[in-house]
Amino acid sequence: MFRPLEIFVGLRYLRARRLSRFVSFISLMSLLGVAVGVAALIVVISVMNGFENELRQRLLAMTSHASISGPEGRLEDWSRTVDLAQKAPGVTAAAPYVEIQGMLGNGARLKAALVRGVDPIREPAVSQVDDNMLMGSLDSLEDGKKGIILGRLLAAQLGVAVGESVTLMVPRIQSGGLVPRLRRFTVTGIFEVGMQELDGVLALVNLRDAAGVLDLGDAVTGVRLQLENLFSAPAVSRRVAEMLGSDFVARDWTEENASYFRAVRIEKTMMTIILSLVVAVAAFNIVATLVMVVTDKRSEIAILRTLGLSAGGVMRAFLVQGVLIGLVGIALGVLLGIPLALNVETIAGGLERALGLEIMPSDVYYIARLPSDLRGPDVVRILALAFFLCAGSTLYPAYRAARTQPAEALRYDH
Repeated sequence: MFRPLEIFVGLRYLRARRLSRFVSFISLMSLLGVAVGVAALIVVISVMNGFENELRQRLLAMTSHASISGPEGRLEDWSRTVDLAQKAPGVTAAAPYVEIQGMLGNGARLKAALVRGVDPIREPAVSQVDDNMLMGSLDSLEDGKKGIILGRLLAAQLGVAVGESVTLMVPRIQSGGLVPRLRRFTVTGIFEVGMQELDGVLALVNLRDAAGVLDLGDAVTGVRLQLENLFSAPAVSRRVAEMLGSDFVARDWTEENASYFRAVRIEKTMMTIILSLVVAVAAFNIVATLVMVVTDKRSEIAILRTLGLSAGGVMRAFLVQGVLIGLVGIALGVLLGIPLALNVETIAGGLERALGLEIMPSDVYYIARLPSDLRGPDVVRILALAFFLCAGSTLYPAYRAARTQPAEALRYDH
């Protein structure tokens, strides 16, 4: 428990004029170091959150929150499954799909592709295809017309445009071995999500056309789900699969894209650790400052001890001094970091115009801006980390001051 006398002594030492300019300079650098470290952590973590949100939005633009597939990748009565899934708590929409892994060709150009058969009427409820169309529309995938919508990068690699044809090759196992099945499709649209894994691989065709390629008849591969809360996808998808039967398999976006989000989390953790070193260096400066203050104030500490101030009281007085430096630095860091995090995209754009350069060129990066997402819990964790480092840095100097022996300190004092 801090007493008024201990707080007064700590504040008095903090603003004492007898301290050398060098000690005052180190104190100021410690305070600024804490402020810069806290501000940098707030800004960088907010930008990492923004990139995570951007990545999630782009991945889910062409994929659903979850999917339910039938036994052995075949679902016969899919209309009943769609109706049952849509009635499940947390599910807002459901749509059937057929998944084909094959090759798309145009003359001598071949490219591995994931061809997805979709229902043009139901598909907009579970994905954002229409919002990402560069040419054409989802309605162009009419039953029996053999239309196909390609990702922008996939179309460029195949060298085709809207109105031209591509050949879908799907391997089929027969008694004599693998025999390719060929189907001719006409490009009716091109989409762009902004991610190579989708723009360079994915193609969309009509649900019945895809089922015909795989000889599924009226069956499909499975049903895709759109949920009220995308973060509840693992629990909701498993619940729907259990409701439908033990043979149904549930998958959600966190499984299908686990590697991307794991990479973002690792990068976010490493950036937190690296930038925390800035605060740690500032905390070491606080140690140096307080050690010099203790050395400078040995005789005064001895007098306080002879007047009845306990060793614990002396320790708490120096804790007040170090913690106050840390708190002022943290406060300045918050006042600097939060406005920067909220306006980082505007600031980056201003720097690009002022310096005449592109921070993130659109021809190199799929995300050509610096997105930011400031989250309260992250700010609280950053403040707690900074306070822990600053408070911990005061322990040794405060302990050293508390061990000051009055007789030894006053023996050579004149």
